[in-house]
Amino acid sequence: MPAVSSRGRGRRAMNEINMVPFIDVMLVLLIIFMVTATVITPGSINIPRAGQSSKAPDHPVTVMIDASGAIRADGGKNGPDLKNASEGDIFAAIASAAKSNPDLAVMVAADKDIAYQKVIDITSRLRQAGVGRVGLAVK
Repeated sequence: MPAVSSRGRGRRAMNEINMVPFIDVMLVLLIIFMVTATVITPGSINIPRAGQSSKAPDHPVTVMIDASGAIRADGGKNGPDLKNASEGDIFAAIASAAKSNPDLAVMVAADKDIAYQKVIDITSRLRQAGVGRVGLAVK
């Protein structure tokens, strides 16, 4: 039944909505959300830690990826000669070196602006070439 007021001569319906209870409820909800936002911790991921390898490689073969995505390689002290070799020749030479030396270590050094997928593709190709020890070079 609508609220009525008996002002003056007769009874009239009051057609105003009281906003004070609505504002009170909104302020209480705002305070509740502000308090719970400070208590809740954002989601976190568990990143594995890099540990020391059991045996550090003496002179690993280094595959370098520059900012443009071009691949160069350095054969190390006892590795194959990879200076000025094309990408296909690099992986062929590393595959043949891995067959003769199963303990061959290869380090992948990539520019920080290169796409992560490119680094994963290179490490995958090295694994397919038979390299058992592939590492990532960091600063």
